[in-house]
Amino acid sequence: MTNGFFGKILWFDLTEESFRESQLPDEIFRQYWGGYGLAAKLIYENMPKGTDPLGHEAIFGFFPGLLTGTVAPLSGRCMVAGKSPLTGTWGDANVGGFIGSEIKKCGYDAILFKGIAKAPKYITIIDGEIQILDASDLWGLDTFETEQKLIEKHGNVKIASIGPAGEKLSLISSIVCDKFRVAARSGFGAVMGSKKLKALALKGNKKISVADKSELLKYTKEFNTKARNDQSGAMYTYRTLGLPFLNVSTGLSGDAPIKNWGGYYMRDFPIDKLNKISAAEINKYKQKDFGCFSCVVQCGAIMKVPEANLEETHIPEYETCAAFGHMLLNDSLISLFILNDLCNRAGIDTISVGGTIAFAIECYENGLISNNDTDGLELTWGNSETIIELVKKIIKREGIGDILADGPKKASEKIGRGSEKYAIHSLGQPLPMHDPKVYKSFGRTYAFEPTPGRHTASSLDHFVTGLMRNNKFIKEFILPKGYRKSQSDARYEAMKMCAGLHQSLSSLGICFFTYWFQTYPLIELIKTIVGWDLSIEEIIKIGLRIQTVRQAFTIREGVILAKNELPGRAIGNPPFEDGPHKGRTIDYKPDYKGYCEKMGWNPENGYPLKETLNDLNLDFVIKDLY
Repeated sequence: MTNGFFGKILWFDLTEESFRESQLPDEIFRQYWGGYGLAAKLIYENMPKGTDPLGHEAIFGFFPGLLTGTVAPLSGRCMVAGKSPLTGTWGDANVGGFIGSEIKKCGYDAILFKGIAKAPKYITIIDGEIQILDASDLWGLDTFETEQKLIEKHGNVKIASIGPAGEKLSLISSIVCDKFRVAARSGFGAVMGSKKLKALALKGNKKISVADKSELLKYTKEFNTKARNDQSGAMYTYRTLGLPFLNVSTGLSGDAPIKNWGGYYMRDFPIDKLNKISAAEINKYKQKDFGCFSCVVQCGAIMKVPEANLEETHIPEYETCAAFGHMLLNDSLISLFILNDLCNRAGIDTISVGGTIAFAIECYENGLISNNDTDGLELTWGNSETIIELVKKIIKREGIGDILADGPKKASEKIGRGSEKYAIHSLGQPLPMHDPKVYKSFGRTYAFEPTPGRHTASSLDHFVTGLMRNNKFIKEFILPKGYRKSQSDARYEAMKMCAGLHQSLSSLGICFFTYWFQTYPLIELIKTIVGWDLSIEEIIKIGLRIQTVRQAFTIREGVILAKNELPGRAIGNPPFEDGPHKGRTIDYKPDYKGYCEKMGWNPENGYPLKETLNDLNLDFVIKDLY
């Protein structure tokens, strides 16, 4: 085994109920890292163009980051990746917890699946023994029940599973790991459900060798000690309050979309309502910290909520609070705990469910659907009891829930009557809880990223917000002067640099929030773990290669991102007449053209140029695009 990774991939064919191992050369990892970098390479080359993402030939898998499984700080992330059934593009979903590190402990750098089982199955990899087992008694259970049964049967295993939403092929369903960590976006719960794959249960005993253990421990100890001693910075805030620390500030700044992207806090969700769902109120129910493998910050939390009869549940993250709170004008704190718990158990994306319900309320409010369509539910803003009942219907695909279970785009196509203007999405993916009218570069990422409609993408402005708090995130990473100036060469160069670094960090398994904290010894950690002595320029270039493959995959599937349009509300078209976004319209398209030119892509259609593909050693892509 080489340092840092095993070079071993595990492939399952669920139709044949078989599995095989393959060995990859070190050079693949040097070019693509792990995570969705490795995923992009393997899936692009092994899944035919035009494959139905819910069909036999569809390939998806779990891909821990290259550094995942080591003690490198905040490196515990894993990617689920494949073709998204929600958008028809490249899809990936980032998840923490312990599933990624356990895959590595099982001796693999990725686990991939194709085919469709004849009956429900789950897979175990326990101390080197691989089994494909009957899951008939698990089918229909929620993710908490599934995990409990598998632990009772197999002992201390780490689990990834789907709930009823994935089984019923909801295109906004997710995969739940360790009960409280979720690969939420892109619809991979439906992919797993289509294959009749209920769960993975893993327990490994393999150890990852590293190039220089003493130096690795030195850098890790230095980072972790500083983190523990931080009593006022971002790490302290994340550790003590969790992501809900954003609940009030984003409402006041206009960053959190309100009333299905059509309202603003002063009129629709004022400070007294925001304060009811503040981090301070949420953390009154906190029992203990909860975090991912190798993370000193521990931004999660286990809660006990007697008012909701919840003995053990997870803290609702900011995106969940905003999707079910700000978006729906719902200031009932207890309902946020209930809704979060329902979605975690069902395996369904909270952002997408909240956005879909906001769409449904506007349709009801404007007479496009009636009580006859909603099974008697009165869909009104802030009605927490009705919101809870509607979420249950979506999970079960029952009545109106069946129409809404695939997100607002699909629902608007079924309802018609002009309802599409209330569906706020990008190619089917409901938009996240950050407004491009505050962070302008989100306009480009929401519209034109290979995985559209995502906030965990290489948005320059969001990235810079972290850098402003932490000027030395990676000391070698320095953005060009003048990058703040709109439609400037420096801005587009900065976008390219951030795109390259972001893809590398994700594929290495580094947490998205790391750049908010303190100086991260990235180059040093790569050298001490894998033994590669890389410059920041080389790290960025590897990220650009990964981004270009993801882009090429989406283009190969027939989606020309350059033609995508964001909903008017998201960009202020027409501009709002009052509130914090009054008179503001975001022109996000010039950013994409300038970014494409820097990336070496055709600015008119986003196609990577032949010379760019050659420079990035992506010759295998040329035959598909040219």
